[in-house]
Amino acid sequence: MSILNLKALYQTVILENAQALHHCETLTGVPSVTLHNPSCGDTINVQLVIKDQTIEQAAFTGDGCTISQASASIMTDVLQGQPVSAARQRIANFSKLITGTQLSPAAQHALGDAAVLATVAEFPTRIKCATLAWHAADQLLTMGDATNGRTN
Repeated sequence: MSILNLKALYQTVILENAQALHHCETLTGVPSVTLHNPSCGDTINVQLVIKDQTIEQAAFTGDGCTISQASASIMTDVLQGQPVSAARQRIANFSKLITGTQLSPAAQHALGDAAVLATVAEFPTRIKCATLAWHAADQLLTMGDATNGRTN
């Protein structure tokens, strides 16, 4: 795929997700992590329902730029339904991708639409925007480990 086609796909995916956010809701009685990016003002609150070591439901709320909102929306799609171990790997791979590390085709495929966010690596000031929700999800998964997997 040419760089122009990739950038067009990136813009399309970002705009579609920002205009019609997926899983943008508050789940009652579910632990959450809220992170704030002081450099641009983005705030994201992420919630995960984990049962039997599988992310049964992922949700977020927050305010921020188009990239942070779209990335959070995409993240919920990528993580929902995944075993915790696979979700952790996807979060780690997304962090690598967004900072310019080349991933295997299989790892990119596992990220789904999130893989097009690789072009954010060209804009270092936007990396924090794109990774904010992913960092919050990672913190929730770590909290789950601290409570023997009970995050709900």
